[in-house]
Amino acid sequence: MIQPFFNWRTLITVVAISIVTGTIFYSQYLAKKIAGEEKQKVEQWVAASKAIMNGPDLTLPSLIRNEQHAIPIIETNEKDSISGWVNLDSAKAEKDKGYLSRKLKEFKSEHAPVEIRLTDTPVYTANRYYYGHTTLLDEVKYYPLLQLFIVAMFIFFTVYSITIRNRATQNQLWAGMAKETAHQLGTPVSSLEGWVEVLKESHTDPKMVAEIQKDVGRLKLVTDRFGKIGSKPKLEEKDLLAQIQNMVDYIRKRATGKVHFSIDNHNNKEMVAMVSPPLFDWVIENLLKNALDAIEGKGEIYIDMMQQEKEIFVDVKDTGKGIPKYNLQKVFKPGFTTKKRGWGLGLSLSKRIIEEYHKGELFVKQSEPGKGTTFRIVLKKR
Repeated sequence: MIQPFFNWRTLITVVAISIVTGTIFYSQYLAKKIAGEEKQKVEQWVAASKAIMNGPDLTLPSLIRNEQHAIPIIETNEKDSISGWVNLDSAKAEKDKGYLSRKLKEFKSEHAPVEIRLTDTPVYTANRYYYGHTTLLDEVKYYPLLQLFIVAMFIFFTVYSITIRNRATQNQLWAGMAKETAHQLGTPVSSLEGWVEVLKESHTDPKMVAEIQKDVGRLKLVTDRFGKIGSKPKLEEKDLLAQIQNMVDYIRKRATGKVHFSIDNHNNKEMVAMVSPPLFDWVIENLLKNALDAIEGKGEIYIDMMQQEKEIFVDVKDTGKGIPKYNLQKVFKPGFTTKKRGWGLGLSLSKRIIEEYHKGELFVKQSEPGKGTTFRIVLKKR
């Protein structure tokens, strides 16, 4: 069934954006209107001041001046020396000598002054009135931005909550699939173990029986690994040098003779950390297999193991084809793979095992197309 392009979520989003956008434009319209009215009030106030200086009837001019108690105004002479002010913080003006100068500079940047010429000749003199704006204008201007910020935060937390919920659902699905796989494998593996014992008693070629037993043991290990996904694994003190050496030996037997493996432990006799042996081995196996695929049967795989005061670093390097930059953010996502065959789950599972079960880190330390890739594991020491 083809989903319509405009579903209800899209409609709600469009309506919300339209409301916020409309509010911003309308607020800007109101701000301009209020600014125009404030300018008109300042001009009236200045005209009233001029009338008080020149006229005998002071009733109306005084009323106009006294009614203006919101717009801040600074009076200067023609040289911009401050001679008076209204509607500013008198306490700050007394304590801070630079307060009025800063306000004058602010008002100059906002509006041209309203001027009263006193004389033109022989010397030009005038009173200039610089003015700011009211708190109401600030509220009208900046309220839409605050509203937009609140809406943006709401959208962010909504998306974040949905992402967390989806991730939790995905994790539950993965854990369920893994346990079901382990359950389905359990019965045939147990049966195969029984058949191996039958072969031993029937005097079958011991070498053949040993190889079959190894494969059955491998199946049992895979079953054990899948069974531990989704449940809290038991961590044990293990020497990572021995663990990794065993996995390298296992992978080396299945690689061509043109692949060179090496481990550099920097002369450390042991590196002990709390790990789940079957799950940690699974991570190393996945990284080594990815390295084998990257070098395509010919090249070097180098494991560099270092330890610091509180952490152990395990770098798995290869001389393969590398990972393009546009794929670096995708390599740990479920389903991502560049292979013709495969589900793209190995690296995703490995990251989950290290970060969720071992409280460590797994990331791409470095990669360059044509030169190779380095994956880094960070684990806490015991």
